[in-house]
Amino acid sequence: MHGKALPYLLLMPATLFLCIFFLYPFALVAFEAVTRDGAFTLDNFRTMAGSWKFPVTVRNTVLLAAIVVPIQLTMALLMASVVSRLETGRGAALYVFAIPLGISDLAAGLIWLAIFDQSGFLNTLLSSLGVIDRPVMFLGYQSKLTIFIAVALAEIWRATAIMMVILVAGMGLIPKEYYEAAEVFGASPWQRFVRVTLPLLRPSLQTAIILRVILAFEVFAVVAALGGTNLPVLMGETYNWQFTLQDRNVAAASALLILAISIAFTLFFLRVLRVPKEARI
Repeated sequence: MHGKALPYLLLMPATLFLCIFFLYPFALVAFEAVTRDGAFTLDNFRTMAGSWKFPVTVRNTVLLAAIVVPIQLTMALLMASVVSRLETGRGAALYVFAIPLGISDLAAGLIWLAIFDQSGFLNTLLSSLGVIDRPVMFLGYQSKLTIFIAVALAEIWRATAIMMVILVAGMGLIPKEYYEAAEVFGASPWQRFVRVTLPLLRPSLQTAIILRVILAFEVFAVVAALGGTNLPVLMGETYNWQFTLQDRNVAAASALLILAISIAFTLFFLRVLRVPKEARI
């Protein structure tokens, strides 16, 4: 009897942690989202959707994720391939590529603010090259496209390493015999990558894409540092409802919307990148 109970005892700390720090807060947020002054209502969602900023925040968030994530995936695959093929200096290359992982969202935003600021590195460089005769305000309230580009660059620089580390681990699990067999049959490096690496890397791709998409919909600090309110996103509006407008019910509704979008995309990628049993290593 004791042996049968052992797995449940081992799972109990993690289960308690999830219940206390996830399920309980989630229940509170869900309750706040569907109530107002103690009565059940959907007015919080109507207020959120009726805000003039709502379509803009959804568009900015989805567009940012749609642009950033594919670029990051491509770069992560390239970086992981380079690291996996290195015979010497692999640890050093992996360390260099992973440096942005140790930088917080806000710190990354401030670093790129120092580049695009009116007195920042980019203006100094352009001025020294004679391209401009006075500083350009790249992040002004009228420069929404530039702000979007700056945020996208900051996110690509900061978070690509997250996907790269996962993919490097996945590539390390692929047996070398598959590559040797493909080489014997005359497969080119590109064919080996497409026919061997990508199919067997599907579980890691699934994890990396899901994690990155979820984080993309939760982007906040980088946007706050570079764009402030000039580039509204869903997480920023959730913060605005909670602390600026002092409406915790609508903020909870906004948080539930972000969660619903994240769950929807998670299920989508779980379905699309599902690994057949016969293809599992």
